[in-house]
Amino acid sequence: MWFRNLLVYRLTQDVPFDTEALEKALAAKPARPCASQELATYGFVAPFGKGEDAPLVHVSQGFLLISARKEERILPGSVVKDAVKEKVDEIENEQMRKVYKKERDQIKDEIVQAFLPRAFIRKSATFAAIAPAQGLIIVNASSPKRAEDLLSTLREAIGSLPVRPLTVKIAPSATMTDWVKAQKAADDFHVLDECELRDTHEDGGIVRCKRQDLTGEEVQLHMTSGKQVTQLSLAWQDKLSFVLDDKLVVKRLKFEDLLQEQAEQDGGDDDLGQQDASFTLMMLTLIEFLPALFEALGGEDTPQGL
Repeated sequence: MWFRNLLVYRLTQDVPFDTEALEKALAAKPARPCASQELATYGFVAPFGKGEDAPLVHVSQGFLLISARKEERILPGSVVKDAVKEKVDEIENEQMRKVYKKERDQIKDEIVQAFLPRAFIRKSATFAAIAPAQGLIIVNASSPKRAEDLLSTLREAIGSLPVRPLTVKIAPSATMTDWVKAQKAADDFHVLDECELRDTHEDGGIVRCKRQDLTGEEVQLHMTSGKQVTQLSLAWQDKLSFVLDDKLVVKRLKFEDLLQEQAEQDGGDDDLGQQDASFTLMMLTLIEFLPALFEALGGEDTPQGL
């Protein structure tokens, strides 16, 4: 249940997330298998449990958890390309004529339709936590495209979802560079042993450091020459560690064993209790951690008029 990545979105208006109404709205857009000629489907599933009775919205201490599933048929581009070439070569050799783009595209479409029913199906789930009191939606994803798939489907389901990606007043790369230069992060944050440095010039070089003392002379020289820190591994208090990038994406989030052990104790013996306890403790930690992170990065940037 513990999120591994965080993309954070700010609700720009108060949204009355009524659990019963939200449950009905999500039920109108359920996940379903791909039909034989469909490339992909997308819809909501129960975040915990299976079966028709499992709720699509899990609620705990004012926090809501939802989950969406994507099913897609995997057609390797190389397979389609080879089949198209084979068909084009056959036509050109037998009919002694050139096959041009329009006909080639038609051949490709026919081959894709023929291959679809036999294609492998890949399933992937995306979880999102809604914290109405804090005005936040937190998506367990590192890809903005994957997060937007969930948010746009949620928007379609409930009719309106006024959100924007949360941003801060100072470029995260500038703050992270200062932390590594000064060999000290903000209060309660600690620089670990991994970073990525990029040259600010176009087509500039990239240096990636892992398991390395970032206070060492080599890393400091890279920054002296103009490189900026675009990814940095950090720890917060004694509760979690993560990698932050210059787009404000939290990656490889790891909650420390003490928190996970507490969730196990709180959750009891059944799976649902364990999942609920993990989700609750995770959210109580995140609503403390995220404001501290945004403040350390110069404060949240709120556009005028919002």
